[in-house]
Amino acid sequence: MELFSHPETWGALITLTILEIILGIDNIIFISITAGKLPENEIKKATNIGLLLAMVFRILLLIGVTYLIAMKDALFHLDWSWLKANISGQSMILFAGGIFLLYKSTHEIHSKVEGNGPDQKLTKRKGTSSVLSVIIQIVLIDIVFSFDSVLTAVGMTNGIHGALVIMIVAVIISILIMMIFARPIGQFVNKHPSIQMLALSFLILIGFMLVTESAHISHAVVFGQEVGAIPKGYLYFAITFSLGVEILNMKMRSKGNKNIG
Repeated sequence: MELFSHPETWGALITLTILEIILGIDNIIFISITAGKLPENEIKKATNIGLLLAMVFRILLLIGVTYLIAMKDALFHLDWSWLKANISGQSMILFAGGIFLLYKSTHEIHSKVEGNGPDQKLTKRKGTSSVLSVIIQIVLIDIVFSFDSVLTAVGMTNGIHGALVIMIVAVIISILIMMIFARPIGQFVNKHPSIQMLALSFLILIGFMLVTESAHISHAVVFGQEVGAIPKGYLYFAITFSLGVEILNMKMRSKGNKNIG
């Protein structure tokens, strides 16, 4: 416990915990939409099990951080007329995660716009299998998001005594907080279709960002132009601004309904 007697330890722990929670907002949105398709009595169980397994995998990633960093090294090279890139393990995982988010979000939007009444009945009949499917999706997407947060955490705690312990404690605290707030956020998102559609649009943005981040760390050159990184500040500003506008719209609609009543 001597480790936690140092002010720098607490500073790093608080900073990392806040970072994990902020990066986990994307995850909570995904969990809310994915788990929302389950029967009411299965949502909490699937969410908690998924997050607990995600926590275990994230801790394992932290323990294997040396190998994780080594995954930045190129595994093979692409040298085509229109595409040149140095493909690493990290870039492949980010690319796969981005494609998964793009597919999942587009599929969910299509289902909600076109209607999926028969599918909803089928989902409720599946019971345990659909719970397992949701848990697997939660764990997989958390692993993808973990790469970014783990690498950031390693950079922030570099040179600090007991860095691994600090990072593990920060992950545990952030996952516990996510478990507390995932359900209320999920209920809010699933109760308001416009927020749900906005959240799915956010996931498309995040998926696109993961794909471009994958291309950037691979030093990809497409048609003679190197792919640059998209500043995450721009993405979070767009998400915050859109959400703020939608909240104002919700208040206006609520006020209009009261006036009519």
